[in-house]
Amino acid sequence: MRVVLAEDLFLLRDGLVRMLEAFDFEIAAAVESGPELSKALDELQPDVAVVDVRLPPSHTDEGLQCALAARRARPGLPVLVLSQHVEQLYARELLADGNGGVGYLLKDRVFDAAQFIDAVRRVAGGGTAMDPQVIQQLLSRHSAEEPLGALTPREREVLELMAQGRSNAAIAAQLVVTERAIAKHTSNIFGKLDLAVSDDDNRRVLAVLAYLDQGR
Repeated sequence: MRVVLAEDLFLLRDGLVRMLEAFDFEIAAAVESGPELSKALDELQPDVAVVDVRLPPSHTDEGLQCALAARRARPGLPVLVLSQHVEQLYARELLADGNGGVGYLLKDRVFDAAQFIDAVRRVAGGGTAMDPQVIQQLLSRHSAEEPLGALTPREREVLELMAQGRSNAAIAAQLVVTERAIAKHTSNIFGKLDLAVSDDDNRRVLAVLAYLDQGR
């Protein structure tokens, strides 16, 4: 699996390269600026891009904008964005086109090798990997008067895990309940949020996140 990596801090970039190579990823390019990232994504056509939000020369959202432009040119290009903090605007922009293969991970998670590699693989496979803190902030923006307020505490817990990209089986294992129980919870969630049920896990997560992001 070929990866284009963009990170301006040398030590972190080098560490990510070593970690990815240790798990049998091929590093097609490891760059440190927005222009280099744009060129690499255009010329190398990687299987997945791992991108820091803030890159030179602007040090604002250069990395994200390069990734979004690449996804417009190549719809569905898997992109895992890394950020120092939870920035809801960036998460919203990344999810806006409704295509799969997206992730938003805080840099703190990078130091958990298993979690980071799982996120890269999930995104590369067309899935979604959203940091739990991002999901918590998206959930907390909505008042009890909105449809989200109709969810039970267990349903909210299931929704958070769904939004992280977990399958029903994985959610059931974490919550120590049956998969059938989780299926019932997800059905209730879709009903209360007025969302059409889909067998596509990635689409359902994106639909839920799109709903949660409305009315900002």
